[in-house]
Amino acid sequence: METKTAVTALAALAQDSRLAIFRTLVQAGPAGLAAGKVGELTGIAPSSLSFHLKELAHAGMVDARQVGRFVIYTANFETMNALLGFLTENCCGGNPCSPVCSPACESEVTEKEPS
Repeated sequence: METKTAVTALAALAQDSRLAIFRTLVQAGPAGLAAGKVGELTGIAPSSLSFHLKELAHAGMVDARQVGRFVIYTANFETMNALLGFLTENCCGGNPCSPVCSPACESEVTEKEPS
């Protein structure tokens, strides 16, 4: 993932309503949810919901598909995972670690820091 793409994705998620929408869609999984259901679960008014979904879609964080008269939104897991990979790419000085730094990695980082 390029830095500009990561910044766009992070900016889209850096707002309370959009973060709540995205987390709701992540919980829904690949089946996704109709826009009305997303609004119901998050308590966001339809007019605001449309704006926030558009911002998330523009950032590549959600996808939309038409099913009959409903628009189904899903979290874009590929983009989400690419963003996580970008954020952790140089974790622990490039040494292989779990996605969350292990205590062993933390001690290596502490030992390398100047006093």
